Amino acid sequence: MRAHFKIDSKIYYAISSSSRGVKLRLWSIHPKYLDRIGLVAVWREGLLAKRVLEGKTRGYRNHPQLLRFKESERPLDSIDAYLFQIYLEARRRGYSFDISKIRGIGLLGALKVTRGQLEFEFNHLLRKLEMRDKRKFEELKDLDPREVEPNPIFIVIEGGVEKWEKHPIH
Repeated sequence: MRAHFKIDSKIYYAISSSSRGVKLRLWSIHPKYLDRIGLVAVWREGLLAKRVLEGKTRGYRNHPQLLRFKESERPLDSIDAYLFQIYLEARRRGYSFDISKIRGIGLLGALKVTRGQLEFEFNHLLRKLEMRDKRKFEELKDLDPREVEPNPIFIVIEGGVEKWEKHPIH
């Protein structure tokens, strides 16, 4: 069964975008909301996205999750800044992610994300957590999705689910 959420009177089905069957999600929400599995996955997927933006891999070049980075003024700086925030959260939790894989760039508010996208992602995350990490789910379930913070590289603007989100059903 697919999870679905209603935002701005539209129904969205939460399915991570994929290329050749491998899921890729570069979360817009702050990494503090992610469980251990989600944090490790977004680090790994972010590093893959970086390789794509560097032209070091042929796969995923047109992946919708990469559009906001590709369309930014400085794509490599944007993805490194994104990954730096993931790294900082991992370090805060005592994990040892390899900082040498990225440049520690502190771009804050460099990219835009809509409030609707954050709500969509948070609801999608809650559905995942309900099944795989009950403790994290209990910690987050009562948060108002309209108050969810973004990864610090994003500035929040009004709007619905982003157009690059692969599977919204209107």
